[in-house]
Amino acid sequence: EPAGTKDMDHMSPRLRAFLSEPIGEKDVAWVDGISHELAINLVTKGFNKAYVLLGQFLLMHKREAEFQKWLICCCGATEFEARECSNCLKEWCACFL
Repeated sequence: EPAGTKDMDHMSPRLRAFLSEPIGEKDVAWVDGISHELAINLVTKGFNKAYVLLGQFLLMHKREAEFQKWLICCCGATEFEARECSNCLKEWCACFL
């Protein structure tokens, strides 16, 4: 189990799976909170890989509110999807950065 993960038991299986290994070349659809529809929107905008989306999160200095707003306004995410997604990337950073 990655270091830095406090309570893996409280996490969804999908989030746990994402945090269990490096991002590598995973498609953006692997990120927790990304629905099929949202994945299509993201791929269309050039965010085809999980690491590209992570890059956007890091460019925003890991500011969750800002990142969520961007996902909702620019990518068509729901508030729920935006929250899940930013939490997933934040947790990944806590484990691997």
